[in-house]
Amino acid sequence: MHTLSVSSLNEQIKGLLETSFEKVYVEGELSRITFHNSGHIYFTLKDSSSAISAVMFRGNASKLKFRLEEGMKVLVDGAITLYKPRGSYQINCFSIEPSGQGALALAYEQLKQKLSAQGYFNPEIKKQLPKFPSRIALITSETGAALQDMLRVANSRYKAIEIDIYDVLVQGQNAAFSIANAVKTADTQAYDIIIVGRGGGSIEDLWAFNEEIVADAIFYAKTPIVSAVGHEIDWLISDFVADLRAATPSAAMEMILPDTNELYQYLDSISIQFTQKIEQKIYNLKQELSHLKNLYLQHSVEKKLEYKKQEIIKIKDDLTQAISFKLQSYEKDLQTTQQRFPQTIDSLLGLAQNQLSNLKKMLESNNPKYKNKKGFAQIVKNSTVVDIASLNINDIFEAQNDEYIVSAKVLTKEKIR
Repeated sequence: MHTLSVSSLNEQIKGLLETSFEKVYVEGELSRITFHNSGHIYFTLKDSSSAISAVMFRGNASKLKFRLEEGMKVLVDGAITLYKPRGSYQINCFSIEPSGQGALALAYEQLKQKLSAQGYFNPEIKKQLPKFPSRIALITSETGAALQDMLRVANSRYKAIEIDIYDVLVQGQNAAFSIANAVKTADTQAYDIIIVGRGGGSIEDLWAFNEEIVADAIFYAKTPIVSAVGHEIDWLISDFVADLRAATPSAAMEMILPDTNELYQYLDSISIQFTQKIEQKIYNLKQELSHLKNLYLQHSVEKKLEYKKQEIIKIKDDLTQAISFKLQSYEKDLQTTQQRFPQTIDSLLGLAQNQLSNLKKMLESNNPKYKNKKGFAQIVKNSTVVDIASLNINDIFEAQNDEYIVSAKVLTKEKIR
């Protein structure tokens, strides 16, 4: 029996496998993906019951348009190889396509989701475009029809504009790098607006505007940028990142440049409005002047003197009427008084006579000489007539009538029952 070394056996198996399976198409689910620093990608391809190791070396990996993700179902184009040091076989992948979906479509969605999560599409950070730009940069191919369309629109709409053209690759392997570099360079030249654009084409033709390097250049630019790529139905990553998206390159020029004819009409409108405002202002000033003149006349010295004169006349008339009314009132009162005076005098005299008669009677009734009776005298104490009941033991008093006064002292006091 011929004895083989392990290396010889693996070498024979390697030759057998690689000649028998030099071209295989395998569909499966990605698992245990490793992106090595060397640029190689290692992963496992599996289905519900089996698994196989796979590798995609750097040269082929660099051509991938999308990123491999755990659990993604893919279709692999490759060959079976044996890794002799470990005696394990694997698929050497030449290309990988997402199962049921194009690679470019998947790459587009992956990058769109990534940049959206990073805020590249945020409306709040979009820069405002100037209304009347004076310098713009066109980043496109000098040989493309898009450039001629843009220049034609600019010439017909607004000739007072300086346009610089940055010739770049707009499709192919190095197009994204060319466009990104042009954006960075133009951003340092103090343009009012930068337009990045090209005409229509397939998704492969337009793919440079879906590259992350172009998205980064647009996002970090200080100058407002317009993305004008393809046709109305084409939406590129650059459209989402740019400050303004135009459906076509010529539409971009129509959007950013004012129409000269419209400007003339606008200037005419402004002139008319200005004239109307001046006329209205003059009219308002005339009205104000007339009002001030009337106020002056109303508040002038002559007007005030006339007002005071009328006021004095009114006061004089009011005073004359008041005095006349008072005199008439006094005259009526005097007539009434004259009519009532004799009666009043007679009444007052009668009242006085009655009072005098009453006083006379009172005087006579209180005169001591009319009160004298045998055995009666009035009691006077301290020059005041008092009642005998008010006297106390040892009080000094006087008993008097109209002829005599007798001084006495109370020795005893008893009440007669």
